[in-house]
Amino acid sequence: MKLTFEVLLPALRPWVANLVNVWPAYIIKPQYANWEVLHILALTLLGGTAILMNLRLLNVGITEEPPSEIYRNLRRWQDLGVIGIIVSGILIGMANAEKLYDSTAFVVKMCALLGGIILTYGASRPVARADGAVSGSAKLWFLLGALIWFAGVVIMATGALINVGLYHVITAAALVVLIAARGRLRWIYLIGLVALIAVQQGITHGVYQGDDIAHLDPVNKVFTWLYAIWIVGAGLVRLLLTRREERQGAYVQLIAWSGILVWITGAAAGRWIAFE
Repeated sequence: MKLTFEVLLPALRPWVANLVNVWPAYIIKPQYANWEVLHILALTLLGGTAILMNLRLLNVGITEEPPSEIYRNLRRWQDLGVIGIIVSGILIGMANAEKLYDSTAFVVKMCALLGGIILTYGASRPVARADGAVSGSAKLWFLLGALIWFAGVVIMATGALINVGLYHVITAAALVVLIAARGRLRWIYLIGLVALIAVQQGITHGVYQGDDIAHLDPVNKVFTWLYAIWIVGAGLVRLLLTRREERQGAYVQLIAWSGILVWITGAAAGRWIAFE
């Protein structure tokens, strides 16, 4: 499937094609790489602060301070990251508008950006500010942001040439679950994950040759599903165990998981724009 803004809004092509001639796009174009670096730095700043805050909601990371204190220390940096992403994104987007207009990865990135802003400002930050208390509005914003993000994940998973980028999100999810899991669950999860990796590598490098795409593609797709099931399953077990032991609400944990992975999705989609 190739879902792009050209497919969704075909009448906009003349306007999009002319954007490169509009100020300041023609000034930005020769300095595109510099603005791209600023865009990546802003995403790193936002993603890093979101990870720290949401890990605290999972009771890992910086646990010496309450979530509300973590929120107060990070909120302005998050604001700066969002502003940096939007401003630099608009500028480099104008300078490269036609490529983005025809890019499925760009659609995924926009879903992640919109979903990420909603999840961060509507759910993660209010919950952190309230030290884990989840209001009705936070639940509604979480559901809306999660649906938009999930739509982006589905588009990436079914998109030609960019579906491999989903491995970035899966890898990030695997690491977050490893950090959040505790005790025996962590070891069981890690052993299972290593076993899956070892078996996949053995099949794709020992049983089949590297150019045997007819066999390698189905094998890799099966293992992608197995990774996802194993990671999500471990996350659900962790959720159930902590609810029983710490009375931590399911919504808090789901908000924390999604508040981290949504920005990973956006970063992954941004990198895969170049491969289309």
